[in-house]
Amino acid sequence: MAIKENEFLAICPLDGRYRKRVQELVDYFSESALIRYRLQVEILWFKRLCNESVGNLRPLEDKAVKELDKWQKEFSINEVQEIKRIESEINHDVKAVEYFLRKKAENSKVECLISNVEMFHFGCTSEDINNVAYAGILKDFRDSVFISKINRIIDQLKYIAEETVSVPMLSRTHGQTASPTTMGKELANFRARLRGARDKVLSIKILAKFNGAVGNFNALEAVFPDYNWAEITRRFIEKDLGHTFNPMTTQIEPHDWIASLSNELVLVNSILLDLCRDCWGYISLGYFSQKKKEKEVGSSTMPHKVNPIDFENAEGNLGLSTCLFQHYSIKLTVSRYQRDLSDSTVLRNIGVAAGYGFLAFDSILHGLEKLDVNREKIKSDIDNAWEVLAEPIQTMMRKNNMEGAYEKLKDISRGKRFDETVVLNFIRSLKMDEKDKSRLFNLKPSNYIGAAEALVEEELKKN
Repeated sequence: MAIKENEFLAICPLDGRYRKRVQELVDYFSESALIRYRLQVEILWFKRLCNESVGNLRPLEDKAVKELDKWQKEFSINEVQEIKRIESEINHDVKAVEYFLRKKAENSKVECLISNVEMFHFGCTSEDINNVAYAGILKDFRDSVFISKINRIIDQLKYIAEETVSVPMLSRTHGQTASPTTMGKELANFRARLRGARDKVLSIKILAKFNGAVGNFNALEAVFPDYNWAEITRRFIEKDLGHTFNPMTTQIEPHDWIASLSNELVLVNSILLDLCRDCWGYISLGYFSQKKKEKEVGSSTMPHKVNPIDFENAEGNLGLSTCLFQHYSIKLTVSRYQRDLSDSTVLRNIGVAAGYGFLAFDSILHGLEKLDVNREKIKSDIDNAWEVLAEPIQTMMRKNNMEGAYEKLKDISRGKRFDETVVLNFIRSLKMDEKDKSRLFNLKPSNYIGAAEALVEEELKKN
């Protein structure tokens, strides 16, 4: 495997060891991507000003529209480097994009662009551009990368649940044997939780503002007082960009929606963490085996090992992602007076949280795809766990109004050998309705699964 030298020198593993696995995120969270999203906002704002006939501007002719569209479509790494060169001279990242566009306009051979270079970034503060750029980044990431990955996990859980819907399995509460379930039911539980958490992530409204240096349209109102700037910017945010307009802000959009999104992503991570630990546990119990890769090594000293590394790596990366998202939800909603710059460096790292989450999702998917169900081991455990029938026996005794039902079962089962012989002899001793007694005789640990199968079938109908 060829590894580029800069990957050896990377400080963050996402840009080094894991670079190839998170390559898809470059289009959203790299410096190049941020500049591209800023460029898009600047161009669309210029178009909006033209469509609103602000000042001397008028709706653009096709030639100008095509020219502006070409700037976006053909935006290359060379132009990113040019913007970074400008930034190095003026020490301002957003202003560098404006200067780049002004130069493009001057060299465009399109008269309405050449004569209106001063209308690029018109009436804007940097945060107008940045907050809309981050809104676009997070929306596009959520609606493409996140939804695709989480749906693949949900689909894989459905596949395994369908295969194991009728595989009876011992439950474990507090680590001890408990009333049986099915393997399919336990995986369907996670599927249901992930569906709900996914839908909450998708329900978050993505807000953006475009109201100037302190949120009052000061410069725009001073220069062009006859325009309804709140409505113009609403149309820009909602029609041109597809976000929800937030009219009540300071210089910064307060990031409450990013906090909400972060919190919902923490919930997704927590559910997946729970899944990882349960899969790890079932592998440890021998209920799952893992498909082996021919040349893969599990231990540097124990040749037999096939470790559950996908779930272990996912657990660690989910923890990193969660810590960062929790920080975002606390930090980004706080800014001194009308703004300070402490949110800027935090927002630049939002891709790190997404990256570790993405890495974890990828590991979980690989881990799930490698699982084989060890039906023999699962059957052996449940067939030797007659103690789980203490629950239905005492419940049937209660139905028949038999005094001290729970206590009698406790006396003969708690911490004692409670095998098939003990169970059957105890049932024979009961004086109760014969139909009820017959139902108890027909119970085995493997068929005492309640409505597990029906619950799974109902869950798997849902998307």
